[in-house]
Amino acid sequence: MTVGRSRTFFASMAFFASMLAVAFAASLEAGFADEWHTTSSLIGPSKYGDNFQRYDYVNPDAPKGGTHNSVVVGTFDSFNPYIVQGAPAAGFAQFGGGLLYDTLMDQATDEGSVSHPLIAEAYKYPPDYSSATYRLDPRAKWHDGQPITVDDVVWSFQVLKANSPMYNRYFENVTEATAISDREVEFHFNQKGNRELPKILGDLVVLPKHWWEGTDASGKKRDITKSTLEPPLGSAAYKIAGFKPGSEIVWQRVPDYWGAKLPVKIGRENFDTQRFTYILDDNAAWQAFSKGGLDDIKPENSSRRWATAYNFPAVTAGDVIKKEFKTTSPEPMQAFVLNQRRPLFQDRLVRAALTYPFDFETMNRTLFYNSNTRTHSYFEGTELASSGLPQGKELEILEKYRDKLPPELFTQEFKLPVYDSPQAERKYLKQAVDLFAKAGWVIKGGKMVSAKTGAPFKFEILGSNDTDQVIASPWIANLRKIGVDATLRIIDQTQYINRVNNFDYDVITSILQQSESPGNEQRDFWSSKAADTPGSRNYSGIKNPVIDALVDHIIFAADRDDLVAATHALDRVLLWNYYVVPQYYRAVVWLAYWNKFGMPEKQPSYRGADIDSWWVDTAKEKALAAKYKGLN
Repeated sequence: MTVGRSRTFFASMAFFASMLAVAFAASLEAGFADEWHTTSSLIGPSKYGDNFQRYDYVNPDAPKGGTHNSVVVGTFDSFNPYIVQGAPAAGFAQFGGGLLYDTLMDQATDEGSVSHPLIAEAYKYPPDYSSATYRLDPRAKWHDGQPITVDDVVWSFQVLKANSPMYNRYFENVTEATAISDREVEFHFNQKGNRELPKILGDLVVLPKHWWEGTDASGKKRDITKSTLEPPLGSAAYKIAGFKPGSEIVWQRVPDYWGAKLPVKIGRENFDTQRFTYILDDNAAWQAFSKGGLDDIKPENSSRRWATAYNFPAVTAGDVIKKEFKTTSPEPMQAFVLNQRRPLFQDRLVRAALTYPFDFETMNRTLFYNSNTRTHSYFEGTELASSGLPQGKELEILEKYRDKLPPELFTQEFKLPVYDSPQAERKYLKQAVDLFAKAGWVIKGGKMVSAKTGAPFKFEILGSNDTDQVIASPWIANLRKIGVDATLRIIDQTQYINRVNNFDYDVITSILQQSESPGNEQRDFWSSKAADTPGSRNYSGIKNPVIDALVDHIIFAADRDDLVAATHALDRVLLWNYYVVPQYYRAVVWLAYWNKFGMPEKQPSYRGADIDSWWVDTAKEKALAAKYKGLN
C-alpha cells in the first residue's frame, strides 16, 4: 500500500506540473504577449519569477582581484570570431559575446532555456509571434564611454546574418531589425508562429558600429568581414590588456564596467586578470598544469588521467584539488561523424555497418574505468529523447513521411550493439559484414572492397589531440578485422578548425550540445542549406527533405506537446539514418584546480560549475607562490 500511495502521489504531482506547464504556455499566448518581460523562459516560469535579483548560489560579496591562468592547446590568428576565416583567440566566442561583448539578454547559468536582462532590460512580442521588440537599458555603454544604441543593435544583426553561419541559420526567419525609438528595436519575422524566436533574439551579440566602421591607428578602414589582430572595442566585463600573436592573450577586468551591478553579474566575473597561454599539444598542457603557474583550473576529459595521473606532489600535498560536479543539463551527442559529402558514406547501409564494430562496453571497462554511459539519443537526458516505438502525436507526424523513411523505424526500437559477452564481437562484426554485403561490398583477400570496382573501403579519421587516438584506436582495430582500412590522422588545432569549417574530412569526433527547448538552431545542425555553408554545424552533410520538414515543425510547433512529439520524430529519423556512430557521455564535470580559489558552497547543477562565480583567495595564492617557484 505504501508503494501504491507513493506512485499515486508522484503521478498526481506530475499531472499537476504538466497542467502548470500548459497553463504557462497558454498564458504566454493569451496574456503575456504584447507586454514587456524581463526574465524569459521557453519551458515554464523561472524559479526566480519576475523579480530576479541575483543567482541564488553566488556570493554577492565575493572579492575582486587576482589572476586566473589558463592553457589553450593550439594557436590563434584573429580577434574576429564571427567569420569563417581565422582561428579566434581564447576569450572570444563564435556564438555569444565571450569576454568582450555583451548580448541583449544573458542565458541563465542555473536553468535551461531561461534568459535575464543584459543590454536589453525588457522585450515583448505580439500574440501571433510575428515580431519582437527589445528595449535597451539606458545605462549600457561601450568601453570608450559611448552609449550602446539601437543603431548598434540593427547594424550587428545585419552583419552577423551576412557573415556568421551560426547566426544566419539561427535567425533565418528574422527579415530585418528596425529602430522604432532611441531605446527600442523591433525585429520582423517572415513567418508567424515561431514561438521560440522572440526569446532567442536575446542571444544577439551587440557589436560597436562606430568602432568597426572607423579607422585603425594607421588610418585604414576596419572591415568586419575580415580577421584582425587589432583589439576591438567591447562592452562586457573584460577587455584585451595585451597579447603575443599566436601564443598569449591577457584580459583585464574593466573597473567601470557598466553592467557590474546587474543581477546576472552580482558575485560573478571576479578575476582582475585572465591570462591564456597557448601550448602546441595536450601532453605539454598537462605538464603545464601539473607544474603550476600557467594553468590554474583543468577541466578533465580523460578517464584514465582522472583515475591514475593525479598523484603528483601538489595533489598529495593538497595544493591541487580534484572535484566532481554533477550536472542536470541535457547530455551532448558525442560521436564519430560520417561525412556524406564523401561518396563512401552516402549509403545508409554502409553507415549502419560502421556502427556495429564500435565496442563501447570493452572501452568503458578497459579505458574509461566504467565512468561513461553510452549515448542513445541526440537529446539524451531530456524528455525530448525518443524511445520504444513511435506512437501518438509522434507517429502521426512520421506517418506523413512513411514512404521516405526506413521501414524498421516504425517496427523496431532503435538499439545500438551491446558487447556484453565474449560472443558479442563475432555476432556484431558478422552483422556489419552482412550490411556491407547488402550495400555492394565484399571481403576479398582480407580487404573490404567494392563488388563492382574492387576499390577498397578506406577512410581517415581526423583528430587534433591524444584523446582522439584513445577513442578511435579500438574502433579502428575492430574495423580492420572485417577488412575496413580506417586510419587516424592527428593535426594541429588551427589546421583542424580550418578543415572542419570547410568540411574537409572523412570522419571526425563531434560533440553536439542540445537544449531542452530545441528550435531555430536545428537548421544549423541538420538543414540542407547548412550542409553547403562553410562553418555550419551540419558536419554530416545531411540533405534530407524529411529532416528539413521536421526541423521546421519543431521551429513552428504549436505548443510544448507538439514540440516534444516533433523532436522525438527528428531524433528517431536521425538515429535510423546512422549519420553518426554514437560514443558516450558522462553526467558530471571533472575539475582539478590549484588551491588558490574561493567558491560558493553551492554550484549550479544545470551547468555543473560556474567558474565565473569563483574568486582568488589572496592568502592561498601567496602561500602557493611561496611554496612553488613561479606559481602565480
